[in-house]
Amino acid sequence: MMKLCFIRLCAVIGLFVFGSMTLASTNPAPDVLVKNTTEEVLAIVRRDKGIQADNTKRIYELVDTKVLPHFDFERMTQLAVGKYWNKATPAQKQHLVRDFRTLLVRTYASSLRDFGESHVKIKPLNLQPGDNEVTVRTEVQQPGAQPVSIDYRMERTAGGWKAYDITVDGVSLVTNYRSSFANQIRAKGIDGLIEALVAKNTSAAGNP
Repeated sequence: MMKLCFIRLCAVIGLFVFGSMTLASTNPAPDVLVKNTTEEVLAIVRRDKGIQADNTKRIYELVDTKVLPHFDFERMTQLAVGKYWNKATPAQKQHLVRDFRTLLVRTYASSLRDFGESHVKIKPLNLQPGDNEVTVRTEVQQPGAQPVSIDYRMERTAGGWKAYDITVDGVSLVTNYRSSFANQIRAKGIDGLIEALVAKNTSAAGNP
């Protein structure tokens, strides 16, 4: 249960940070991207009656259009699968990326409306002109709760800065999944992990 709460928390916070930035002709710096999008996405969560009423279709639409373009799911999956990634066939890799992406999307959607009253503090970033990977550090504040440290590992791509890992109070989302994925692969192979992801997504689809 603790692991599930951690995963849901870092995924949902990710929504707020990368949710609705439209890439301009010049891509913004990663910390600017975080700063500019946080308030806009939180405002959507606060005012959207469909989200507040747990309208699954509306939530998925928001996730699909505002969030997914700002994550590198292939790299996230590769890091989560770890040393077993190079043993997977191209078809298996495609399935892993697709099903891991679906898992994360459903995780986002399941908790989106719970964070409407959050406020995010962006910490200073020392970005050098040649840097292609950075960590954007933030602190999430919620009424009646202790602040939570959220760090985003990001990479510069042709489409702008994208996140490939999220760390909550020092615990990495990718590392967290890597342990469970490795156990599944050792027990039933890569196809076994794919089947487990499909089963989890199917179960979640039946209980939105």
